Amino acid sequence: MTAAKTAFSLSSLSRSSVARAAAMICLGMIVTGCNTTKNDNITTGSIPRVSSAPLDSMNASELAVAERAAGADYVKDPKNKDIGLRYASILGMTGKNDQALAVMQQVAIANPTDRQVLAAYGKAQAAAGQLEQALATIDRAQTPDHPDWRLFSAEGAVLDQMGRSDEARQKYRMALQTQPNEPSVMSNLGMSYVLSGDLKTAETYMRSAAQQPAADSRVRQNLALVVGLQGRFSEAETIARKELSQQQADANVTYLRSMLTQQNSWAKLAANDKAKTATN
Repeated sequence: MTAAKTAFSLSSLSRSSVARAAAMICLGMIVTGCNTTKNDNITTGSIPRVSSAPLDSMNASELAVAERAAGADYVKDPKNKDIGLRYASILGMTGKNDQALAVMQQVAIANPTDRQVLAAYGKAQAAAGQLEQALATIDRAQTPDHPDWRLFSAEGAVLDQMGRSDEARQKYRMALQTQPNEPSVMSNLGMSYVLSGDLKTAETYMRSAAQQPAADSRVRQNLALVVGLQGRFSEAETIARKELSQQQADANVTYLRSMLTQQNSWAKLAANDKAKTATN
């Protein structure tokens, strides 16, 4: 998971720092983007996963092997939708956003009306910093007579990266109207409030998302991030270590700890949050 925004109120932490943390906390430092859930839900910074192979459970070495294999398959059949989506997903997970975008451009040319492809192409554009283009691509994939909640959520994620939080939240709520209690959308909505500095509201949505039966570990890792940002690191560490391998959990905790200790930002965040509560 990776993003960017307008004026940000979380003390010394930049928007990009929090967005990177939101991404990295999902699967530790072995990946750079939150994947979709097992049902191909689109979460912030994600590219839909189309293969049954569990990419999210792979470590760095396994991802490297998967990348080589997917790359070889892609060279043989660059127009194949499933191969292209899988290869782009792996590239995004390993931080190669420009290459992932190039792959998705070719897949989109070969599948110009496929909504799953267009959604993934839009997300790849966003990950590569092409936010306006991403919005246009996702909008092209959406159909008013049969709207897709995944596209609403994807559009919200891009709008959040552009600093248009009110519009983003409207899109998330539109997604939830179509797909009530969808944990990936609720998690995105929570992250929207993180990015605007409202940690209490963010935690409310994150906890609700984590309690849903369909929630996966990535949603719970976002909850760990929000709890940690409020200075409750022991609680965040407990959440982060659930359901993950020791290596993944250690990577998540190490990254979160390093981010929160930058320029004493942990203490500043707590003070900022208390000040906001006192003025409300």
